[in-house]
Amino acid sequence: MLLYSCFSGVLDKIQTQFDITDDKAGLLQTAFVVSYMIFAPIFGYLGDRYNRKIIMAGGVLMWSLTTLGGSFMNEYGTFILFRAFVGIGEASYSTIAPTIISDMFIKEKRSQMLALFYFAIPIGSGLGYIVGAYMATLLGSWHWSLRLTPALGLASVFLIMFFMKEPVRGESEGSHANASHNSWKDDIRLLFSNKSFVLSTAGFTCVAFVTGALAFFGPKFLAKGFNLIPGNETKTDDVSFKFGLIAMLAGLIGVPLGPFVAQLLRSRCSRIDPLVCAVGLIISAPICFFAILTPSTNVALCYILMFIGELFLNLNWSIVADILLYVVPPTRRSSAEAYQILFSHALGDASSPYLIGLVSESLQEVLRPESLAHSSINSTVLSPVQQGDLVEFHSMQYALFITCFIEVLGGICFLLTAMYIRKDKEEAEKEAACDSLPEPTHFIANDPRER
Repeated sequence: MLLYSCFSGVLDKIQTQFDITDDKAGLLQTAFVVSYMIFAPIFGYLGDRYNRKIIMAGGVLMWSLTTLGGSFMNEYGTFILFRAFVGIGEASYSTIAPTIISDMFIKEKRSQMLALFYFAIPIGSGLGYIVGAYMATLLGSWHWSLRLTPALGLASVFLIMFFMKEPVRGESEGSHANASHNSWKDDIRLLFSNKSFVLSTAGFTCVAFVTGALAFFGPKFLAKGFNLIPGNETKTDDVSFKFGLIAMLAGLIGVPLGPFVAQLLRSRCSRIDPLVCAVGLIISAPICFFAILTPSTNVALCYILMFIGELFLNLNWSIVADILLYVVPPTRRSSAEAYQILFSHALGDASSPYLIGLVSESLQEVLRPESLAHSSINSTVLSPVQQGDLVEFHSMQYALFITCFIEVLGGICFLLTAMYIRKDKEEAEKEAACDSLPEPTHFIANDPRER
């Protein structure tokens, strides 16, 4: 996430460097996530069968080297190619790390550790905006914003290889299945017959769509809106810094708040996990709508609404991961993580930057002749440059309104998840118990594995 938002924090400079429009800028992120989602199932298959520590370290190493290499590319074609290579490396640890946490902790402790792990999303995202913007300003080139993270990646490789101990699969739950006994085809069939997995993945896909769009275009959009307020001059770097602080603070509060609320209410409602996710998204939607509506009228109100909207959006990160881990048996968890990544990114943050950018570009052509006439802003006080910015602002604003609808759709998916989650959790526990039994030397009529 640090790299993701480092990139977004200098998006305007990258567009100037390569002379590209919003849709092509969005395609840079799409290339990264497409390779990420394609290779996630491969790492999921390997993670259920081979040494996860080595796979994860190799992926982080590739991520670091390709990120560094991409920072030296000065042509759009080669830069987008390296962005795709970065996605391959990131797919490894994103797929495998949650399953290792699952094998080390159980129940409330696992929820807490997952919340700690998913702090990486808001903290890394927030730091990325700050580091990206200020490294570019300090050293005079946006390329330097991508050259700090590889050093952190190499440090992670060292820590993984020499300090991390890989637990036995299912160890925390009393199961000791060393590897999956099913074929790849059977794993897919069993996963996609699990309604809780499918529906929670659909809900998480909506979260990824919204997060990807706001993270990628947020600073640029807000800066354009703020500059339309008479007498206000705002630099994109300053907006990136403040946007990063908001993302960090919303994550620091929202990520642990989700599992805390779920744990507080669990004794009253066994289906509370997907319900918290649903409520968070449904509340976030109208707040984000008004946050997108206000940049050209009130800076402070816009920042406040953006913080509250992101806070409710962040409630679900660790809860969704926990849902997957208790509705899927240990021997299929890496594959489940992989396919959740595949679909959530394919239809989520892989597509949202490009789609939002494409809608924005299309709306500019539609709005340009009459946008100023319909605007609440007095166009007579705007220079020709500002009038062009006004058209770009409204086109991006209308495109980003799509994210509010997607949040409501995600909330509905989580409400449907609540209908099936108890049954799927019980089924996963039964299968995990069977996997922990010793292999039979002969057939026994009451052996649960023969049912």
